[in-house]
Amino acid sequence: MSRTGERLKDEGSRLQVVAAGATAGLISRFIVAPLDVVKIRLQLQTHSLSDPVSQLNLPPGTPVYKGTLPTIKHILANEGLTGLWKGNIPAEMMYVCYSAVQFTAYRSTTMLLHRMFGKGTIPHPAESFISGASAGFCATAATYPLDLLRTRFAAQGNDKVYTSLFRAVRDIKRDEGYRGFFRGISAGVGQIVPFMGMFFALYETLRLPLGQFNLPFSSGDATAGIISSVIAKTAVFPLDLVRKRMQVQGPTRSRYIHKNIPQYTGIIKTLRDILKNEGRRGLYRGLTVSLIKAAPASAVTMWTYERTLNLLKQWEAKREHKTIQ
Repeated sequence: MSRTGERLKDEGSRLQVVAAGATAGLISRFIVAPLDVVKIRLQLQTHSLSDPVSQLNLPPGTPVYKGTLPTIKHILANEGLTGLWKGNIPAEMMYVCYSAVQFTAYRSTTMLLHRMFGKGTIPHPAESFISGASAGFCATAATYPLDLLRTRFAAQGNDKVYTSLFRAVRDIKRDEGYRGFFRGISAGVGQIVPFMGMFFALYETLRLPLGQFNLPFSSGDATAGIISSVIAKTAVFPLDLVRKRMQVQGPTRSRYIHKNIPQYTGIIKTLRDILKNEGRRGLYRGLTVSLIKAAPASAVTMWTYERTLNLLKQWEAKREHKTIQ
């Protein structure tokens, strides 16, 4: 395997890639957890902020969130500090598994393309898009039940719908069947495939040029991650919002913090209903905090992944060197 100055996507063993990806996901998730809760709360809010009349008929206890900071203050005042980390346990499990599957699938797809067509045959951005889209599909499908659990825990207020992760799994299986764990997966896959494809294509295109600028703290990877994530996230955000709305459907729909969540069925119908009742702005509720979250999340993930993978490879090289001696 090449050991030139240019870092290649297929460097590192499968185990090293899994360990680096899992570590990156774990650290990234914990840091951005509060912003994730805020994003979910805003995405599930269907009442208009500019129309006081629409707020008069809200069910008792339904909050009106107006932006990122006011939402954080509202959660702190009414639910305490732990309210900002609701759903963190399934989210940590999801991020660790997701990152591990994502980076493994990305590496495996890249190597498969090299074997099938030859290395350098496919244009670099196209290769990164295919590998990224495949990685996003595999990771989303493998971890979707954890994503749904994360959303439902983050969406519940002081009136808890689920008191523990075990009871949540038990209740969903009992009341909704196994299909209940995959509500909204079509929107999830429809969103993540183009997102990851665009993200990795942009990231691999920007990483090496930015690395030549000798940015402080080796932040070329982080900067490339931020730019790539912001562009890709904005492009597919309406589908992400649809996924969240569909994840809280079912018998517990009226028991979350927003007790007036409508009943949705299908991606197209959900998009039409949101456009009809909330306008185009309704499709982008929570976009600002999503972008604020996406920047540090992607930066921390990619920076941690690259550093961890390099450390693991250095450790392996030292171990092999000692064995030879």
